[in-house]
Amino acid sequence: MDPRTLSALKDAIRSIPDYPKPGIVFRDITTLLGDPGAFRRAVDALVHPFAGGRIDRVAGIEARGFILGGAVAHQLSSGFVPIRKKGKLPHTTVSIAYALEYGTDEMEIHSDAVKPGDRVVLVDDLIATGGTAEAAVNLLRQIGAEVVAACFVIDLPALGGAARLRALDVPVFTLVEFEGH
Repeated sequence: MDPRTLSALKDAIRSIPDYPKPGIVFRDITTLLGDPGAFRRAVDALVHPFAGGRIDRVAGIEARGFILGGAVAHQLSSGFVPIRKKGKLPHTTVSIAYALEYGTDEMEIHSDAVKPGDRVVLVDDLIATGGTAEAAVNLLRQIGAEVVAACFVIDLPALGGAARLRALDVPVFTLVEFEGH
């Protein structure tokens, strides 16, 4: 993607200082999602590395990963798999606990969401420390998926999340980077 387009995508993301707590700058993609051109360019860029290849499913992490992942799945003619917070899926699930900054959380997936060997791309809006994405990768692998890659609109490289996924042999694709938290 050319530098001008990347700059336009970055400009379409709202930065909110001191949210949700002092010292954090929240990167709000709702402004990107609300801009038809920016949304289209972001989805096209997320799809690009996989165009023409075999991707069986796109998995999206709740909640913004649903929006982006659904659009990516549509463009790739792939199925979409939601990875949700515990207790939100109606059928038989497999869950995984993961560490948060303060405490733990759990996410789950339907046990039949993928077939063994399905090639899956994981999508979310942002990668920070990588804890949630790492749990999602492990959950997908637990039910037999081959995680082909993980894609994010935003990378906060200082927090090490992309490197954490690469250490799991998961290629990571991001569109824009922001410094700090």
